[in-house]
Amino acid sequence: TICNVFSILFLLAIHLLSSSVFFPANIPIFMYPFMITKTNTRPLEHLRLASLGVIGALVKTNDPGVVEFLLRTEIIPPCLFCMENGHELSKTVATFIVQRIISDDLGLRYMCTNAERLLAVVQILAQMVNSERLLAVASVQRDPAKLVKHVIRCFHGLSADARACAALQIILPDVLKDGMVDTYLVDDLATRRCLQQLLHNVKVGGVGGAPQPGLDHMMGILTI
Repeated sequence: TICNVFSILFLLAIHLLSSSVFFPANIPIFMYPFMITKTNTRPLEHLRLASLGVIGALVKTNDPGVVEFLLRTEIIPPCLFCMENGHELSKTVATFIVQRIISDDLGLRYMCTNAERLLAVVQILAQMVNSERLLAVASVQRDPAKLVKHVIRCFHGLSADARACAALQIILPDVLKDGMVDTYLVDDLATRRCLQQLLHNVKVGGVGGAPQPGLDHMMGILTI
């Protein structure tokens, strides 16, 4: 029954005029508890995925108020939880949501101005792409690249910020640097270009040049 309700909310969320009523009523907040359930039974995973689907539909509308609302209501921790603990499809949708947030200027600033938040994001992204299971799935299916691609696009978005590059120069997984993922991107020129630009940005220290000072705390955490 709850999944049916979420399906209706999903259909409403994909229409820009309908999504505008979500925020005064704080409807997305009701999704968050289902996203962070620690039990991975099939019914609860369906609820998690249905919740993510509603949020994913909202970020696809390109409504400038969506990212501001989601950041204000602390969407990032639930998404990171799903990326770390969900099943493959939940991981994919949660990573897509984070990617859309990072692609927004407000979202990128939010991610990169707090060292601990930035570290949490890049470490979980790195864990995901380093996952042997993820790469194994990507080797036998044509499109699990979906999850790999979203991870690459998240890293690419972050690499536009010099502060994020200070972390990526240390944390960026070797599988993205040594060509291991190239076979999963053969038919996706856009993502291959994102990966090339990501590696370039990390090498030179970001779009703005060398990494900015003031991240001693972050670098200290990275070297522990």
